[in-house]
Amino acid sequence: MFSSIAPLARLNPFYAPHFQLVQDGARKRAEPAGAPATRRSLAAASAAEEYSCEYGSLKFYALCGVGGVLSCGLTHTAVVPLDLVKCRMQVDPQKYKSIFNGFSVTIKEDGVRGLAKGWAPTFIGYSMQGLCKFGFYEVFKILYGNMLGEENAYLWRTSLYLAASASAEFFADIALAPMEAAKVRIQTQPGYANTLRQAVPKMFGEEGIWAFYKGVAPLWMRQIPYTMMKFACFERTVEALYKYVVPKPRSECTKAEQLVVTFIAGYIAGVFCAIVSHPADSVVSVLNKEKGSSASQVLMRLGFKGVWKGLFARIIMIGTLTALQWFIYDSVKVYFRLPRPPPPEMPESLKKKLGLTE
Repeated sequence: MFSSIAPLARLNPFYAPHFQLVQDGARKRAEPAGAPATRRSLAAASAAEEYSCEYGSLKFYALCGVGGVLSCGLTHTAVVPLDLVKCRMQVDPQKYKSIFNGFSVTIKEDGVRGLAKGWAPTFIGYSMQGLCKFGFYEVFKILYGNMLGEENAYLWRTSLYLAASASAEFFADIALAPMEAAKVRIQTQPGYANTLRQAVPKMFGEEGIWAFYKGVAPLWMRQIPYTMMKFACFERTVEALYKYVVPKPRSECTKAEQLVVTFIAGYIAGVFCAIVSHPADSVVSVLNKEKGSSASQVLMRLGFKGVWKGLFARIIMIGTLTALQWFIYDSVKVYFRLPRPPPPEMPESLKKKLGLTE
């Protein structure tokens, strides 16, 4: 088991396709001639399992969107206390010096109920974001895959994941921006508003509709790299786990075993997501608190050290969050009996071109 961790650690999720292809080809040639080939294509899987809808159908996309609503809405709402402390550390590091100090000060000033501030905009905003993020990711992954063709989609699958997730997140952030702005005001400006119903009319009266969308560009800066890492790293980590760590093909794993792999891959992806997106997250928190500031002004004022404040809290939050999101999303797919394609394999036509098959 542990001996299989070394090649996994050396596996770069962003390998050049040619190098990856050479490795795959060498591995296939090394296999005994009489070894049975394990094919885990979606078509073969469908023979053994009855799906509720066709892969890529409107029902499939709609139910994937439902999975996104549940995975993002529930998980982000569950970690509101940690998110509140993290945001306060970013906008007022003198007062909130660490995670534990932040919790202590918040409870002392607002009581335990104060830790739940901003739960309503968090739930609504991230539910909308999850709907667009996961739903559109499936749309764009199939769309771009069809545009590339079967062979190129396999060769450039990491680029495919990156492009599909970036496209999905662009729309997801537009849906998230209004509630994110209200959440940050509630959490980081004491006395401004205690509820969403108080915050929305006050923000609109002060700055108009701009109050809800002035943070959308920093959100793109934070969320698009985050989501690209989240989906591409997850997809390639799942592929690597089944190839190097899990002792049997995915088709032979139970649903519970598959969900464990999903959770582990999700946590690994979440750690990288937190690091990549944290500087922009700091800018968003400060920008939504202050009136009249621009993203570039906030970035210059915070400096290199300032944008990394609260990183440890964010790694804990985002790592756990991402793992749970993928676990919930995959569980929803299992519950609704949606098609769940296995890790990609080299198309037969490409194997013949490379002389890997007779």
